[in-house]
Amino acid sequence: MFKQLQQDLEADHHIHFNNIKLLEEALTQANYINEHPGYTGNDYQRLEFLGDAVMQQSTAVYLFKRFPNWDEGRLTELRISMVQTRAFAALSRELHLDRYVQLGRGEELSGARNRDSLLEDLWEAFIGALFLDQGQDTVMRFLEDIMFVKIDEGFYDQFIDYKSKLQEYLQRDGSVKITYTKLDEQPVSNNEQIFTVQVAVDSEPLATGTGKSTKDAEKMAARKAYQSLMND
Repeated sequence: MFKQLQQDLEADHHIHFNNIKLLEEALTQANYINEHPGYTGNDYQRLEFLGDAVMQQSTAVYLFKRFPNWDEGRLTELRISMVQTRAFAALSRELHLDRYVQLGRGEELSGARNRDSLLEDLWEAFIGALFLDQGQDTVMRFLEDIMFVKIDEGFYDQFIDYKSKLQEYLQRDGSVKITYTKLDEQPVSNNEQIFTVQVAVDSEPLATGTGKSTKDAEKMAARKAYQSLMND
């Protein structure tokens, strides 16, 4: 099973584990070991601990170098959106770690294979295993290939509550009136529409956004307004 994952990693990301036992350990849950008394390997918890530290450091170093003009607040905001449960779960699914994890029967029946919290653990354990097997340089190259590239794609925006961020920024010196107004609604197919929403502060327009619902359009408008204010 893990040989197939090894082949997939080689084909897709040019990653070859020298010690495939580390890869197996990163994808083995404690409940699986408890139900298999003859199993001689370890569960992923220690590798998860290591991987969490590696991810925090690697992401901080990358952002520090990538955005030399950003202040600590902006760097922290982006880092938090990147090193969190839903982001790591998505990366685990992209690598198909959910297919290969060895689970106990109870966990399998409860749907743990699709649980974001478990997939987060698997991602961190995988990074810990890769770090031990090949070192920091390989980890950074891998993260640039699969994780950091998603910054420019706007992947991590979905994990940031821009409406709250915008409200906090605009009300930093006192109360203001923030409004979201629907400007347009256009059909794009039989079942879909595109909404356009404008966000304003004290009746002063800040930005417009579009989306497949008014909620999505509001989020887009808030993101554009907040990022524009930050850039200014």
